[in-house]
This record gives sequence, C-alpha cells and structure tokens, in this order.
Amino acid sequence: FFDGDSAEAFENLNPVAVKSSIGDVCKNSALCLSLSPSGEHLRVCPQGYTCCTIEMEEKLSQQSKVEFENLVEETSHNIRTTFVSRHKKFDEFFLELLDNSEKSLNSMFTRTYGKLYMQNSEVFQDLFTELKRYYTGGNVNLEEMLNDFWSRLLERMFQLLNSQYHFTDDYLECVSKYTDQLKPFGDVPRKLKAQVTRAFIAARTFVQGLMVGREVNVVPACIRALTRMLYCPYCRGMPGLKPCHNYCHNVMRGCLANQADLDAEWNVFIDAMLLVADRLEGPFNIEAVIEPIDVKISEAIMTMQDNSMQVSAKVFQGCGQPKPSSMGRSARGISDVFNARFRPYTPEERPTTAAGTSLERLVIDIKEKLKESKRFWSNLPDDICAKGKLTESDEEQCWNSHTKGRYFPEVVKDGLTNQANNPEVDVDITRPDTLIRQQIMALRVMTNKLKNAYNGNDIYFQDSSDEGSASGSGSGCPDGCTTEFVFVGTEAPVIGADRSDERAAAAGKSASPRPTRLLVMAALALPLWALQTRWR
Repeated sequence: FFDGDSAEAFENLNPVAVKSSIGDVCKNSALCLSLSPSGEHLRVCPQGYTCCTIEMEEKLSQQSKVEFENLVEETSHNIRTTFVSRHKKFDEFFLELLDNSEKSLNSMFTRTYGKLYMQNSEVFQDLFTELKRYYTGGNVNLEEMLNDFWSRLLERMFQLLNSQYHFTDDYLECVSKYTDQLKPFGDVPRKLKAQVTRAFIAARTFVQGLMVGREVNVVPACIRALTRMLYCPYCRGMPGLKPCHNYCHNVMRGCLANQADLDAEWNVFIDAMLLVADRLEGPFNIEAVIEPIDVKISEAIMTMQDNSMQVSAKVFQGCGQPKPSSMGRSARGISDVFNARFRPYTPEERPTTAAGTSLERLVIDIKEKLKESKRFWSNLPDDICAKGKLTESDEEQCWNSHTKGRYFPEVVKDGLTNQANNPEVDVDITRPDTLIRQQIMALRVMTNKLKNAYNGNDIYFQDSSDEGSASGSGSGCPDGCTTEFVFVGTEAPVIGADRSDERAAAAGKSASPRPTRLLVMAALALPLWALQTRWR
C-alpha cells in the first residue's frame, strides 16, 4: 500500500500528536495492507484500503479539533490583536489624560489661590475621582455629580467671600438651592456639563465597544467533517494531499454556520463604533474638554468673585441674614486673594500629551482597523480556505472527501438556514446555537449604547432583579433617539489600569451593583479572545 518514500513523507507530514500512532504502522506496507483492505471498521474516513485503525481514527479526530482551533486562531489573529491593542491604548490615553488634567489644576490653583485652595482642595479632588469612577465603569450619574460639584463650590466660596458671618449647615444647604437661579458662576457650569457629559459618555462607550469587539468565540459542531477533510488522506496513504477549495468551503461554512449569522449584527456594531469615533474626533472630543478644564473652572470662580455682592444680597434675602462671626473678617481681604487672576499653563509648560499620542491620531488609526473588520464572520470560511494555504489550487489534484480528484458538489451559501443541503456537514438548522444567539443580543445591546452615546445619551441596563428596566442620562438627544433594547448585562469595565484608588474612594459610598462585562462575547465567559471550542 505504501512504498518507502510515501511512508517517509507520511512520517514527516503527520502532526506530532498522531505521528507515532500512524507513521510507525505505515512504514510497513504489508502490515498496512493486513489491517483492512476494505476499511469497514472506520467510522469517519471513507471505506477502502487504509492503514488506520479505529483507535488511530479517534486520535485523528482529536487532532482535528486542535487543528481547527489553530486555523481560526491564525485567521483571526489580526482582528483580535487590533481590538486588544487599541483597547489598551485608548484606556491608557483616557486615564492619563484625566491624571494630567488633575495635576494641572492642582498646580495652577495652588500657585494662584495658595492656602485657600489647599484648604478646599477635596472639592476638586472629588470631581476627578468621580470622573475616573464613571470612566472605569462606576455607577455615576454625570449630570448629578457635576451639579453637586458646583453646589459645593458655591457653598465654599460663599463662606470665603462672606467670612465676617457664621453659617450653619442648614443655611449653606439653603445657599446651594440658589445655584441654578442665581447662576453665580455664569454660563460655565451649563456649557461644561454638556461638554463633559457627552465626551465621557462617548469615550467610555467606545472603549467598552473595543472590549466587545475583541471577545468572540467559536463553537463548531463538525468534528467528523473536519477529520474527513484534514486527516483521512493520511489513512489513504496520501499525506501530502490538500483538500479541494470548494470542498473546504462547504466544510467551513457548515462548521461556522451559526457564526456567519453574527455577521449582520457585527457590521451594524462596527458602523456604530465608526459613528462614535467621528464624535470623538469632533464635538465630543474628550481631550479638548478635559485639558482646559482648569481654565474653565477658574473662569467660573472669577465670575463668582465679580458678582459676589449681588449674589450675597440675593442669598441673604432668600435665606435670611446670617449671624456675624465672632472672629470677624481676616486681616487680608478674601477678595484680594481671588483677584490674583488665574494663569494657565503655556503650551511649553503643559504636561506631555497623554500616553505619548493624541486622540486624533488614535481615532484615525482605529477607524481604519474597524473598517477592515467588517464582514469578518462571513469572510472567515473564505479566509481559512485560502488557496495555497490550506487547500490545493489544482482542482484535479486535491482531496475531495474520498479520493484524489475534482470536487463536484456546489458550494452552499453562508448562514445557518443555507446549510440544509450542505453535503459535508450535518447541521440542524432548526436549533440555532444558544451561545451565538446570546452573542448576537450582546452585540445589539452594545450597538444600542453606541447609538445613544453618539447622541450624547447614556443608557444604564439594570440586572434581572430590576426587571430588566433601563434608564438613561445625558446632555439631551436632539435627534429623538430611543432605547431599542432592554437586556440583562450592563457596563463593561475598562481594564488595564490600577483601580485601587477608585475602589477606595467608592468604599464609603452606598453599595451599588458591580458593573459586569457585556454578556457572552466570549471573554464574558472565557479568557480574552480564547477561541475555545465546544464539541458535540
């Protein structure tokens, strides 16, 4: 059955896991012939002369599983590394941007306001802590948090500007109620709230989208078809024979039938990612919002200083005349301190750009990669079966599932419903894969979040104990966007940075549901883009 050269070729080409089992036997052609001239004992490979026992065929089946995992791993390498590396880069950039902005504000305010700022610095520290907590997946309402910041700042400044009086906690609470009515900080709070809210929603949702995109899973149920295509030629004494191109297409389209159904939702998801990327480049540019935040807050403080007499008079009218302080006014007038106008960093003084890059460069890069990833799932069988790599380009000199020769059956279309007549893989089209359906729903959830982020809205998906309700917040949705889905599974936490500070800051707050990764896009159930395989 085998001559010496064929046996040696078989030995060299056979994978390590099965080499000794089959190669040793097939070195002896007489022994090969004596195993079975009909191959009637085989369960997967075609009948006829064979040098494979049933035990060998079982080992080949196991090897087919490993080989398929490797094929998918290699084919998906580029898209996988794209999402992983870009997610890490964006995450590092946003976090470093926040750190730089906080350092800039602290330095400038210390230099300008001195001891007065240092005595009240926790108001500003809390602002940045909450912004970081929101970005890293915390349950933070941005609008409420920003309103609280301005109310606290008003209370502190009101006391400093009226230090000749004593104010009780109840009186200060009354003062804070006049924040919206009096507009002591001018139009800065309104503008900054709109800018920060939209920019942070877009940034966090975009990074969550990168996490979803990198976490996919392959769950074929086609081990028999894979074994027949990849290893049965070995048993027939043709170890160097590659599968026919169309034959490979039918096997892979059957094996990846459910995955192909991800394609439509995947493409919509990619389009939504591109929309938010456009926002990050333009009106929702978080870099343009965060870098000058120290200047904007200082402008608000100057406005409060300029209007302090009118603001105080209206507060005294609404909240009552406060009692004089026993200590009286300090020797140095508070107004003198605030009249030391804030001087922001010059371009040369400002800290180095976050993560050694800019948001514009990051977005331009990721947009190109996102466009390349469209139709990934429907193209996956074609990419795996590329001629010259896995399959034979000569249609007459290839393995056609039972011997060397042309493969005649037509290639079926992709998708589950088109596999009813697949000649190579027995696919039950009445039973869609549960995990794939969950993955499709997870993509829809993320796409919906991205669409809302595009319009400046945030969507919070509650867990099942809240009956699957959803609530939103944001800067408004002028285009009339709506929530299309309500789904269990919510914020995807951003990884890749030390979160100990945020956890410590949140420890004293009321308990809230811990954010979880979006359901089932593989790393939700498996390690990062593990591409593990479930066999039936």
